[in-house]
Amino acid sequence: MTPALIGKKVGMTRIFDAKGAIVPVTVVQAGPCVVTQIKTADGKDGYNAVQIAFEEVKPKHQSMALMGHAAVAGTTPKKHFHEVRLAAKSDILLGAMIDVDIFKDVPFVDITGTSKGKGTAGVMKRYHFGGQPASHGCERKHRSRGSIAANATWRGQCGKPAKGLRMAGRMGDARITTRNHPLVGMDKEKNLLIIKGALPGANGALLYIRKSITARIKAAVVEAPVDPKAKQSKPAKPAKK
Repeated sequence: MTPALIGKKVGMTRIFDAKGAIVPVTVVQAGPCVVTQIKTADGKDGYNAVQIAFEEVKPKHQSMALMGHAAVAGTTPKKHFHEVRLAAKSDILLGAMIDVDIFKDVPFVDITGTSKGKGTAGVMKRYHFGGQPASHGCERKHRSRGSIAANATWRGQCGKPAKGLRMAGRMGDARITTRNHPLVGMDKEKNLLIIKGALPGANGALLYIRKSITARIKAAVVEAPVDPKAKQSKPAKPAKK
């Protein structure tokens, strides 16, 4: 199974590496998660996947359908569910528990979460526009984006702005994925993952942690030792035409 867990963001702190440099890290309460469903390409689903669930919830706060879904796996009602797509059929069993030990040999992880909501914001805060000139003649328009006429779908004939035009609007509160975070360490007893860098969302936000699929580790090039006493052959001279 692909290493993946559901967790909650605890907060940020810092650690010191072997050289004494400060490394900003985020602590994540990852799992334990339980396998609530297994899908196979041979079955009615048509693809390979494993569904994991996280965090206990009182039965009165859960629907009867999800309570029955968890009962099939032999577990108590859960609050959060997530499906992990797989390339091949998994050998994991229904109802199995997954903890941070699944990331034992994983150097980098991808994090998916919902970013902090900033409300309605202007273009200077949302897209880092420079604003209008601060000289005389600019009155009450210093933080405006300026004209949008040149960005119409049919310039000169239609005032409808083209898609993707950067304007004021809702900022944040979007599902984003940050990739290739180094996994600095883990605490198996408390189910904590220590991940380098800032992760999306506020403290307590729900996160989906998965083994990175784009990170590439460069292998060290080992060169054969050169004997200084050995005579090196001179390169052959090119033949004369």
